[in-house]
Amino acid sequence: MDKELIIRSESSAVDFALLKDGKLIELNKDEDDNNFNVGDIMIAKIRKAVPGLNAAFVNVGYTKDGFLHYHDLGPQVSSLLKFIKRVSTGKLKDYSLKNFTFEKDIDKNGSITDVLKSNQSLLVQIVKEPISTKGPRISSELSLPGRYIVLVPFSNRISVSQKIESKEEKDRLKRLVKSIKPKGFGVIVRTVAEGKKVAELDKDLQNLMGRWTAMCKKLYKPHYPAKVLGELNRASSLLRDIFNDTFTSITVDDETLYTQIKDYVSEIAPSKESIVKLHQSNVPIFEKFGIERQIKTSFGRTVSMSKGAYLVIEHTEAMHVIDVNSGNRSNKSKNQEDTALEVNLISATEIARQLRLRDMGGIIVVDFIDMGKAENRKTLFDHLKQEMSDDRAKHKILPPSKFGLIQITRQRVRPEMNIKTREENPNGDGEVEAPIILIQKIKADLERLIKKNHKKITLSTHPFISAFLTKGFPSPRSQWFFDHKRWVKIIPRDAYTYLEYHFHDKDGKVIR
Repeated sequence: MDKELIIRSESSAVDFALLKDGKLIELNKDEDDNNFNVGDIMIAKIRKAVPGLNAAFVNVGYTKDGFLHYHDLGPQVSSLLKFIKRVSTGKLKDYSLKNFTFEKDIDKNGSITDVLKSNQSLLVQIVKEPISTKGPRISSELSLPGRYIVLVPFSNRISVSQKIESKEEKDRLKRLVKSIKPKGFGVIVRTVAEGKKVAELDKDLQNLMGRWTAMCKKLYKPHYPAKVLGELNRASSLLRDIFNDTFTSITVDDETLYTQIKDYVSEIAPSKESIVKLHQSNVPIFEKFGIERQIKTSFGRTVSMSKGAYLVIEHTEAMHVIDVNSGNRSNKSKNQEDTALEVNLISATEIARQLRLRDMGGIIVVDFIDMGKAENRKTLFDHLKQEMSDDRAKHKILPPSKFGLIQITRQRVRPEMNIKTREENPNGDGEVEAPIILIQKIKADLERLIKKNHKKITLSTHPFISAFLTKGFPSPRSQWFFDHKRWVKIIPRDAYTYLEYHFHDKDGKVIR
């Protein structure tokens, strides 16, 4: 499995495309004007505590106040409030917490009004970016993520990622962290720390302690509200969270960003520094790697898959609904149950990709094709879980219901990636699908006709589409010949509309 990260820099944003074996699985955008990223820490003021919700509304500088629930305060919020008060007035200048006296943990079933008061200063961390009409979701249980560990101030716990399965390795990592952990700080050991030496963990820890100290210096006589610790830029945070030995290349089209990323990779994985490359071709970077084509074909309401199957994705305020369709494919060698299982497995793979690609969150309901056998339903459920195992967002998948529905909940921390794929109709009325989607439909129809053993096939289409299919080398028509050993005659028809096309057999009869 090869992973590639392609980074496109524009004047106001940076786009990140993550490819797995050449297929687009994740798309991110880092915009200059985005002041609220997941992981940012703000110094803010409590606007008001609402006992009925057991939550507080906090002024973080957004048009809508941030929402802070009692359960997001963290058990040591009293110590945090005391620390902020002493640092902001200049009474405390040692930020290490080793000589700091901790307050008692708050009651886990207590009331927000027992802990917070209006106009009080508080450090909060963004856990969900503003989405739709809602303000950011925040927490005062702070965490500073590094490459191998996460530093948790005002805690003494040491925990190890559940994805590390070996008990011996968990115990080893706990012993190492215990020997270097500063007093007053908890540590969460990340999955990528597996097999690492104490020197690497300590270097990561010292880097995080440096960030904590730099943040605390900004708390002296601060302006409210203000960002005191920003998350790494999206490129670095992506690499920090997902970079591993399966990465084969990181390609960037901006020299400054290239230097920054090369330096960051040399710091976290010196042996991989050579995979960072600068794209210097005249061909746009997303065009060169086929990403533009994949974006056009992946973000519409309908998503085509192999063997004629397709998905229909609908969005509502409360949930997302995905319908699985087998299309008009025919498979005479298998019975209906086997065909349904095959289409469902193809669809499960694509659905796992679509959830990551669009960053869909909340409740997702998938209507798979009904299957009568319990073992087939279990096969589908296990396959979907396996396909989503790489997804960094927290998620839960329920087994198929009697009606063939699978329900998924997926953590939503930022607005869904939504890209418009329809284009203005050149005939002047409304919008039409992007031309690349039309070409894909023609190709899929041709493959179905070839499987039905049609010998001589002629395609009649609009002159623009005809020109696209026949010009250049290899042209799409030449590629069809290489793939299927079948030459397709293409006839331009002036009377056809832009999206109209028909296939004819050797007798001129319309077959599609």
